[in-house]
Amino acid sequence: MTTSPATDAGAATGLSEPLLSNRNGVHAGALVVTPVAANGHGGKAKDKYWKDVDQPGDMAVAPDLENGGGRPLLFSNRRVKNIILYPYRVLILIRVIAVILFVGWRIKNNNSDVMWFWVISVVADVWFSLSWLSYQLPKYNPIKMIPDLATLRKQFDTPGRSSQLPGIDVIVTTASATDEPILYTMNCVLSILAADYHIGRCNCYLSDDSGSLVLYEALVETAKFAALWVPFCRKHQIDPRAPESYFELEGPLCGGASHKEFIQDYKHVCTQYEEFKKHLDMLPNTIRQRADIYSKTGTKDEDAKVTWMADGTQWPGTWLDPAEKHRAGHHAGIVKIVQSHPEHVVPLGVHESNDSSLNFDGVDMRLPMLVYVAREKCPGVEHNKKAGALNAELRISALLSNAPFFINFDCDHYINNSEALHAAVCFMLDPREGDNTGFVQFPQRFDNVDPTDRYGNHNRVFFDGAMYGLNGQQGPTYLGTGCMFRRLALYGIDPPCWRAEDIIVDSNRFGNSLPFLNSVLAAIKQEEGVTLPPTLDDSFLEEMTKVVSSSYDDSTDWGRGIGYIYNMATEDIVTGFRIHGQGWRSMYATMEREAFRGTAPINLTERLRQIVRWSGGSLEMFFSHISPLFAGRRLSLVQRLSYINFTIYPLTSLFILMYAFCPVMWLLPTEILVQRPYTRYIVYLIIVIVMIHVIGMFEIMWAGITWLDWWRNEQFFMIGSVTAYPTAVLHMVVNILTKKGIHFRVTTKQPVADTDDKYAEMYEVHWVPMMIPAVVVLFSNILAIGVAIGKSILYMGTWSAAQKRHGALGLLFNLWIMVLLYPFALAIIGRWAKRTGILFILLPIAFLSTSLMYIGVHTFLLHFFPSMLI
Repeated sequence: MTTSPATDAGAATGLSEPLLSNRNGVHAGALVVTPVAANGHGGKAKDKYWKDVDQPGDMAVAPDLENGGGRPLLFSNRRVKNIILYPYRVLILIRVIAVILFVGWRIKNNNSDVMWFWVISVVADVWFSLSWLSYQLPKYNPIKMIPDLATLRKQFDTPGRSSQLPGIDVIVTTASATDEPILYTMNCVLSILAADYHIGRCNCYLSDDSGSLVLYEALVETAKFAALWVPFCRKHQIDPRAPESYFELEGPLCGGASHKEFIQDYKHVCTQYEEFKKHLDMLPNTIRQRADIYSKTGTKDEDAKVTWMADGTQWPGTWLDPAEKHRAGHHAGIVKIVQSHPEHVVPLGVHESNDSSLNFDGVDMRLPMLVYVAREKCPGVEHNKKAGALNAELRISALLSNAPFFINFDCDHYINNSEALHAAVCFMLDPREGDNTGFVQFPQRFDNVDPTDRYGNHNRVFFDGAMYGLNGQQGPTYLGTGCMFRRLALYGIDPPCWRAEDIIVDSNRFGNSLPFLNSVLAAIKQEEGVTLPPTLDDSFLEEMTKVVSSSYDDSTDWGRGIGYIYNMATEDIVTGFRIHGQGWRSMYATMEREAFRGTAPINLTERLRQIVRWSGGSLEMFFSHISPLFAGRRLSLVQRLSYINFTIYPLTSLFILMYAFCPVMWLLPTEILVQRPYTRYIVYLIIVIVMIHVIGMFEIMWAGITWLDWWRNEQFFMIGSVTAYPTAVLHMVVNILTKKGIHFRVTTKQPVADTDDKYAEMYEVHWVPMMIPAVVVLFSNILAIGVAIGKSILYMGTWSAAQKRHGALGLLFNLWIMVLLYPFALAIIGRWAKRTGILFILLPIAFLSTSLMYIGVHTFLLHFFPSMLI
């Protein structure tokens, strides 16, 4: 991605030239020129190498519809055109043959100056080949699936009759009000409340794993602002519906009958949003002041540290001044309904609303149900991180709404396309594989990444390449956020094609809450039903508290065969694997306007910490009882190979790290060759490497990505291979020896305070031990290149032609490593990296200085200690 997804906020034209567009990109009543899609690639350009195809079952369903029966097809399949696909497959086959010949040639010519290194290098080449093949095979049949929103509306949500759309429970997870900005979280909530989906069938739950009063009161403020924001979105059909992202957009707006009314509405809502943000910023001080006032009027000493709610009651969660049962990791479970379920009668807006002068005639003013949840935490009890929080949400949502579909968002993501929930439902209700679809995953897109994507955050080679490939198999893996699940799949129930008639639902598996057990039975019997919240009497409140208690999972199947999987650093890939292993398939949803967007860590240290957790969690899975080598009895062969690759890829870094240190051989006085004949070895090596990039050229075409996307993927894999991945391997070794899992650390998302540079965080240097190998590799290569230049100057007249050729080929390898580590070199020079061309000055100076130093030392030794050069 080479363009910023949104223009800078705070532009002078922000109020006078807002962007207004409906879901089709056209303003209702005004002429709007919609900017290019945020991904920098137009929809038609991305699809020019794809063609529409039929999937088995298409032709069988269509005649039934003509006779008034059957169910309509709700998504279309696209396949890469043969002119691209067939050469792509042939190239993969040719490279497989070339690699086999290359390894065979190396074994046949087992001649090396360092045999132990030769043996390791041959093993490394075999490992690289198998790893590449397991990653490449699933992409032999990439499929793109496009939801048919018009058909879905016509069949299930026609105006004037009762909606048949299924219910959706939407979960937003946050772990810390400190590390995760409250404004991000509330924007996510607002985008959900304003989503274009049947209001009574969409419910929003906020999972606050910190039990913080500031988050609860921020949610209350959000519900108040939503009463204005949501009708405004519905009236003018705007996108995106997260206000922070929407008010950052710019676009030319011309004439139209409703131009004046829209501008008036826009200015009013923008003003109210600024007030809303001020209220959020003031909440910590407001709560602190309230606590001070209550403590002064209190009569008991123990009340001095109490954190009080606005209604004068004690907050049951964590307090500002930690106390027993009111601190991080030790607080009661909390469930509070902030916004009740909408009534059956649709209340349309009146000309004058209660809190503004906006005209909402004909606009549905209702809001989806909004619930705050903080699960109980107790000392000495394993809370299972994000997986435990999601399982608690799965249970509490079953009691309150029991929607058949369940979608989760990280708090720094938001709904970018108001039709996204409809799109996911298209795949779940399709008559072909809909009933056997366990989850629908959307691509991850990011707003805050720098235009050059220095650290490969967009990862489009994976999201737009590998995931389309898996779409042609059993489906993509679960990626942690922006994924809609079928509730029954999360409950560990088999898909209809494998399901037994008698399904056991008992307390040994699901826990000892009778209302929850009844909700599971209800979900099995009627997946598409709509459940209204029951009466909140004392017994029901007690049940809600029970299902979010810290001990509810004990002696049950939660975290193993039910819900999100425990005892892993990353719950996403292992949960998706468990669902696939039961026979469910998954879908990768594609929309022209991205469904969801979020933020990514643009600071290198935070990015590497994120990669350590992901890769470490993958390794944990490979060496666990649910390893893709053996588990997952209903996985297809290619799907299993994909999961093996996804879980074992960090081990590749050990061989890459070994090769990265090869340049130190330049520092030795004599020539050492890993493989003889050396020239032929390097030529063969170049051929098999170049073929990867030729294959990549075809992937770039059909995936709709750019060369920069491809190259950043190559660079960051190299950076990760000398930093994060070896660290993950070390964690795994420690885990095996000590039985202690990988330490979970929430990725810090608080931006650096720099109003002049939105990417200021990228230039901050935070040194961590895992960066040491990369620094050593970088400076080893700098020294090696300098020494090579020095040797060339000293020995050029005495070297043979073979030695000159060997030196040139070895130097090429050094330069290749330097190019791959270029983003890392920028990172470690901090704010100097704002001028990206500075390395083209610093590196030549370093090379020249090293070569002159080598020549000086060599000359000195030659004159005074000549025996040392022998």
